[in-house]
Amino acid sequence: MPNTVVAFGPAKFVRLPSEGIIAAAVALALPRRPRTVLASVFGVVLGALTLVNALDMGFKQYLGRSFNAILDWSLLGDAESYLEDTLGRTATLAVSVGAVVLVLLLCVLLALATVRLSDLLARHPGRATRGTLIAGVVWITCSSFGVQLAGGVPLAADSTATALEVKARQVKDTLHDEAEFQKVAKVDAFGNTPGDQLLPDLRGKDVIFTFIESYGRSAIEDPIEAPGVDKTLDAQTAMLKKAGYAAKSGWLTSATYGGSSWLGHSTTMSGLWVSNQQRYRTVMASDHLSLTKAFKKTGDFDTVGVMPGIQKGWPEQSFYGLDKVYNAFQLGYKGPKFSWSTMPDQYALQQFQDRVHSRKPADGKSRMSFLILTSSHQPWAPIPKMVPWDQLGDGSVFNAIEKAGNKASDVIADTTKSRQEYGKSVQYTVTALTQWLQRYGNDNTVLVFLGDHQPIARVSGNHASRDVPVSIVAKDPKVLDAINSWNWTDGLRPAHSAPVWKMSAFRDKFLTAYGSTPHPKTN
Repeated sequence: MPNTVVAFGPAKFVRLPSEGIIAAAVALALPRRPRTVLASVFGVVLGALTLVNALDMGFKQYLGRSFNAILDWSLLGDAESYLEDTLGRTATLAVSVGAVVLVLLLCVLLALATVRLSDLLARHPGRATRGTLIAGVVWITCSSFGVQLAGGVPLAADSTATALEVKARQVKDTLHDEAEFQKVAKVDAFGNTPGDQLLPDLRGKDVIFTFIESYGRSAIEDPIEAPGVDKTLDAQTAMLKKAGYAAKSGWLTSATYGGSSWLGHSTTMSGLWVSNQQRYRTVMASDHLSLTKAFKKTGDFDTVGVMPGIQKGWPEQSFYGLDKVYNAFQLGYKGPKFSWSTMPDQYALQQFQDRVHSRKPADGKSRMSFLILTSSHQPWAPIPKMVPWDQLGDGSVFNAIEKAGNKASDVIADTTKSRQEYGKSVQYTVTALTQWLQRYGNDNTVLVFLGDHQPIARVSGNHASRDVPVSIVAKDPKVLDAINSWNWTDGLRPAHSAPVWKMSAFRDKFLTAYGSTPHPKTN
């Protein structure tokens, strides 16, 4: 069984497996009891490998990488929550129970099948021995001469042993990576920089960092998604210019793909390559200086987070250096959920305005805000629509819009429709954010917004990059003059040839551009 959807086909299942030949030879040489035990174990292992292959398929299709047997079990809970938000509790319960039963049946039935086969071999030792020898000779011959089936698939296969070797190496590499990353995380170019030497060129500014869910390069360059998104970006660039704003845009390569947004957030803000859950836990437990905490460390900024996607405790607040965080339950929303998204981005932005942005910080401080917008989260159905800003109220205005929208179940299984609706969701969020800026921004506003990762492979394509757009918008020309050396594209739409950096490079480049002085911390 292959471990990718694109490789799935009948040719994969008519190959001659070396592991089966070896298992048959061993079974013929063993007495009944050890043969039965070995056959049972062999069957359970086959069941487990089938499960791992299925998980690999899902992870590659959604996250652009294979399943990590050490780190990824914790993500299954997030997957269950996503299904519940998308399909409802009853359907999710049925899927969860069905998955557990299927896995148990798979292992039990394969164990029974291999025991039965081993008994069959033992009852006919002569024919079984000859058959095993012939199969072995055929395997060696086909392997030596590179005999292939249609589509270039080798007839002689050792994929089960190879899969075990790959997973064993992955476990070893994961454990080694954990130890090495702990050392890397202790090194920080700005870790010992005094507060008065951090971000001096942004004192007095109203700085806002905003992540847009699943806002990736595909939204700007894919032939299905891009026309609408590009038109929106160009129109909003012109609108902002008319209001006195200018913008520059480039590309960042995300540490994640298709999901696990928190890895993109933490990579951008920490300056470390946080590409898996273990690295994330290490960073969150460290005193590494995040970009948002740098503002707090200056002593001149209040720091606030608006997180409509947070629906439980969020200890990460400490790492990000946020004085106050508004989660999904603290924004007064009384309208409907839009699939996974707890509220439309336009509503979240208006609440940010009412609760945070419109109120001046105490003691004459400036403010740094950290926003996570969620309306472009899969499955992109139903999608909110823009309403007059003065009619948002408690969000009840969105009831009719949610009822009239697409059902998630109608979009999630349709690739073309998913791509179309994904593009529309990005257009909605970009429109909401830029309209908010035009409506409520001021001469001191500095808006930095970017994507956290590309959408799932089914939408962005199996060979899409991990790049996401990033833009800085301001009225003060000095803010953009400070990044002239970055060679970013003017406007909200980065050119195809605009510079591409790893997401982990952004923190240090941003700190340096706005006057911060490095004082390294090495332990």
